[in-house]
Amino acid sequence: MDTTPTGGPGLPQERRLVTEIPGPESQARLARKKEHVADGVGTALPVFVTAAGGGVLQDVDGNSLIDLGSGIAVTTVGNAAPRVVERLTAQAAAFTHTCFMVTPYDGYVDVCAKLAELTPGDHPKKSALFNSGAEAVENAVKIARSATGRDAVAVFDHAYHGRTNLTMAMTAKNMPYKHRFGPFAGEVYRAPLSYPARDGLSGAEAAARAIDVLDKQVGADNLACLVIEPILGEGGFVVPADGFLPALKEWTEAKGIVFVADEIQSGFCRTGDWFACDHEGVVPDLVTTAKGIAGGMPLAAVTGRAEIMDAVHVGGLGGTYGGNPVACAAALGAIEEMQEHDLVGRARAIGDLMRARLEDLAGKHDVIADIRGRGAMMAIELNEPGTANPDPVRAAAVNAHCHRQGVVTLTCGTWGNVFRFLPPLSTSDELLHEAFDVVAEAFAATA
Repeated sequence: MDTTPTGGPGLPQERRLVTEIPGPESQARLARKKEHVADGVGTALPVFVTAAGGGVLQDVDGNSLIDLGSGIAVTTVGNAAPRVVERLTAQAAAFTHTCFMVTPYDGYVDVCAKLAELTPGDHPKKSALFNSGAEAVENAVKIARSATGRDAVAVFDHAYHGRTNLTMAMTAKNMPYKHRFGPFAGEVYRAPLSYPARDGLSGAEAAARAIDVLDKQVGADNLACLVIEPILGEGGFVVPADGFLPALKEWTEAKGIVFVADEIQSGFCRTGDWFACDHEGVVPDLVTTAKGIAGGMPLAAVTGRAEIMDAVHVGGLGGTYGGNPVACAAALGAIEEMQEHDLVGRARAIGDLMRARLEDLAGKHDVIADIRGRGAMMAIELNEPGTANPDPVRAAAVNAHCHRQGVVTLTCGTWGNVFRFLPPLSTSDELLHEAFDVVAEAFAATA
């Protein structure tokens, strides 16, 4: 297994603290941020980054931090990965934009061809490219509605699908995503998710429960699509029980409902498969992707069955920047990195390392109620010991300690009590062990 970091501008792969976190220069720049940037744009760790690569971020004060977040699963191949930099640099020198709807270019078509090759299923597929995950989800709904002639959309508890009006309606969590932003788009219906740590149901039982809700409250004949994250992202990295996704897929297929897999956070090697759906052999009708697709450049896609994708009239899909040529070049470079360095295998190895460290940690701290995830998409849920009551206070304290000690950690979950671990797949084992040493120290220090 090649564990050599595959990206970055030659940065030393080490945690190095030369000031407190945030340092004085970052704090000075935060004052400027306060003056010019809207308060609604939050920041989890207030350090200003000057360089990043491999598994580290370097800030303006000269600190080097270990990255366990990948910019929320975006820099899967590492920051400034060589193939990404080479391809986007060459493309930027050639041209940065024409708008694919005005004059096409090969990069857009090349990305679509790669998506047809890599996404689940061997049926004929087509794609449309966009800018963000939310935009991809919104267009998947448009496509499904056009293909079926139906209006209703089924989503799930704890889901996160974006921040546009429609995707806010599809997202479950109110604060900070929906609070005071309504009214939201209609014809969105929510079903209960399989959440093994909390419901104790088998996948088949949880699927039957969800289907019963949708049949009774919406009616299968009214549903254009069912949209689900195969492993939840912001909702807490919940992994549905085995059999849940296949049962839903079987039901949607029987009822003529478009099955949409939101693989925006879980796709592109993150879970130890190219896509999380691959784990159980689930073949979606449509797949939405973004985040890890392009090594840090803004790009998203809807990929699916050719007959469904082609249901939309000419001109009904698109956008000024969708499939930007520089972003497409970056995506082709990122996919080359994934294939050349076997990042599917690397994600599995990282997952084994993280799970072992987390299991050891859980044996010492009974606040850790659940360890879950696949590959390099792992999480722990914190509850008050001996109860099912979420413990967001402890999560916040552990998170703050990690930040002060130079490790970038992220919380998530409906109750804010889940840690998600999303290291770049270019991170060395040594860095990961050091990062989890800090996580262990954080749990001990906050006990």
